[in-house]
Amino acid sequence: MGHAERKHSILSPSGAHRWLYCTPSALLEQQFPDTGSEAAMEGTLAHELAEMKLRNYVNTVDFGKTKFTRAVNKLKKDPLWKDEMLGHTEDYLDYVKNLALSAPSLPTVIIEKRVDLSAWIPSLPDTDPASGTADCILIGNGQLHVIDFKYGKGVEVSAEGNPQLSLYALGAYETYKFLYRIERIHLHIVQPRINNFSSWDCSLEELLEFGKYVQKKAELAIKGEGDFRPGENTCRFCRAKGRCRARADRNVELAFAVGKKPPLITNAEMGEYLEKGADVEKWLSDLKELALKECLAGKDVPGWKAVEGRGTRSWTDQDKAFEVVKDAGIDETMLYVKSPLSLAKVEELMGKKAFAASVGDYVIKSPGKPTLVKTSDKREAITNKVTAKEVFKEETNNE
Repeated sequence: MGHAERKHSILSPSGAHRWLYCTPSALLEQQFPDTGSEAAMEGTLAHELAEMKLRNYVNTVDFGKTKFTRAVNKLKKDPLWKDEMLGHTEDYLDYVKNLALSAPSLPTVIIEKRVDLSAWIPSLPDTDPASGTADCILIGNGQLHVIDFKYGKGVEVSAEGNPQLSLYALGAYETYKFLYRIERIHLHIVQPRINNFSSWDCSLEELLEFGKYVQKKAELAIKGEGDFRPGENTCRFCRAKGRCRARADRNVELAFAVGKKPPLITNAEMGEYLEKGADVEKWLSDLKELALKECLAGKDVPGWKAVEGRGTRSWTDQDKAFEVVKDAGIDETMLYVKSPLSLAKVEELMGKKAFAASVGDYVIKSPGKPTLVKTSDKREAITNKVTAKEVFKEETNNE
């Protein structure tokens, strides 16, 4: 079955970060269609390529070079195909290979395994049992590895305590516990487009404790019960995010609530407002998008209307137009701009390994512009403070 045709449970592992935290959201968003996006379809295509590469490596007898080449050529006919997918999926393959080859003895490799989650997640009557598909599972030497390939580049995904991968691990444990000794769980995120390779591990006992937590939350979620807990991460991919009253009320309160307070805010208040208000701007953007759709559908949104934006111009036949321009006396060299590809584009063209080997010595990385992030970010904090050593050095130079 292709990646795009797979069924998703109401309480799906991919949405676990949302329904485990905001339990009523799972049923609420069922009222809205899953329209998908071009980025999601592009990710599906890249996942299919990643699966083919892994199958070709693990099982060359059934999926050898000829079958693999034909399958890839078929993928290349998709309008969303980009050659850079070849390099990014190679990074995924290398990651899995290195994991397998670094084990004391070669583990069993299981590709695109659909695991049953009904022991932890209930389902509605007349619906399929809860399940999810793990990109790759490695089992051996008392270790269970779950590797997830992420093609998106908008949001960095961490493996630490990742609920989606933890659910896959629970399903894999339940499926294979009678065949393999499993003592420790390892979760891995491979997100090559932003160079994010994240891993995290826990004991089997900790995973099973998480399973008990899931059971309690899932029982609420499948009934649409519990408390709404809107937030930047919770609402990001929720289909009800534009209409959700809990999210609207929370952001209105944060954005417009006033009261008698000192004229200047403290640093502590600044941090609190940044934390609480992270979703306000995104909520307003989602609200505008929804209002535009309603207006275009002929529905009334008091105080707002849809109008035609600024148009763009384009040639019907650029070559013929340029011939006319040249006949008018304009030199051909004036009509074209020669510009080199960006460093990132050249790297995409060559692939990371070939790029580093051939022109890596000609690349220098300059420090990035300071940016504000949460303290949970793993990067080291920077300040504009000058050290005593630098001050004394400057004074010595000025003497």
